Amino acid sequence: MVSECQSACTFSHSQLLHSGAVLSALQTMAFFTHQVIRGLSSSAVRNAAIKHVTIIGGGQMGAGIAQVAATTGHSVVLVDTNEEILKKSAKGIEGSLKRVVKKKFADKPDAGAEFIAKVMANVSISTDAASVVGSTDLVLEAIVENLKIKQGLFGALDKVAPAHTIFASNTSSLPITDIASSTSRLDRFGGLHFFNPVPMMKLVEVIGTSATSQDTFDSLLAFSKALGKTPVSCKDTPGFIVNRLLVPYMMEAIRLHERGHGSKEDIDIAMKLGAGYPMGPFELLDYVGLDTAKFIMDGWVEKDPDNPLMQPSEMLNKLVAEGKFGKKTGEGFYKYK
Repeated sequence: MVSECQSACTFSHSQLLHSGAVLSALQTMAFFTHQVIRGLSSSAVRNAAIKHVTIIGGGQMGAGIAQVAATTGHSVVLVDTNEEILKKSAKGIEGSLKRVVKKKFADKPDAGAEFIAKVMANVSISTDAASVVGSTDLVLEAIVENLKIKQGLFGALDKVAPAHTIFASNTSSLPITDIASSTSRLDRFGGLHFFNPVPMMKLVEVIGTSATSQDTFDSLLAFSKALGKTPVSCKDTPGFIVNRLLVPYMMEAIRLHERGHGSKEDIDIAMKLGAGYPMGPFELLDYVGLDTAKFIMDGWVEKDPDNPLMQPSEMLNKLVAEGKFGKKTGEGFYKYK
């Protein structure tokens, strides 16, 4: 939103009444002054590139986004409540960069070392989000998929972040509108959904709500492109685009198996060889995390209980209840120990 501007001029009551020419001239001047200032303000907003980024959440997604942003020359502050998590995140980013160097600078070790040093110089860490958002252009959240926690975070940061700062969530399933409701910057709030592993995956879903301004949406699109990603525009609907198609597909694979119409191994092989997918649905579920898949489905069922595509699975619920979340726990639909 561009703030209104008014010119302040002091005239006596009789002057205003008896000097129509002066009044007319002042009105004309005020109108053009307002238009010029409005135009300059709008232009500044449109051309303001996101350079300083604060990423909340030092997990795999947050660290991956931080790596990509730092590699493309952005100044990044990675925030988490735990110092040890942040140290692990920084170490993970450096390790990932070393793997990049092995391929990109195989014959130039000095150039590779310089590349790593340059990228890592763009990354700093902090356990105090409120103290680091004062000069940031974008606050991007990549924390636990819990609406109340996200609302609490953004509600607190809304009080200390500059007016120009854009807020965005990396949520894969929660409505952006609901998260943004805890702030007073509904026009400067959107979604940036990255995919794991962030350095490898080219897609970013850019989500706008009914209140997101066009300037904000354009800035998020431009930021995604500046990261070397390919953005797609999404509405604030369940699952956006990818998960709205992908999760029902994975759930239908489970139901197919539950009905005894195919083994998980045969279903995976069929989709890899028949559809050209790099992973079968059960392999993908184990990679994503069965707890994550269940969380998404539970949220969708609550909002649309009569939709047949969004019905829960007893098999999935049982595995999650047993703590079998997939690769991260060593067992899901398959065993990895």
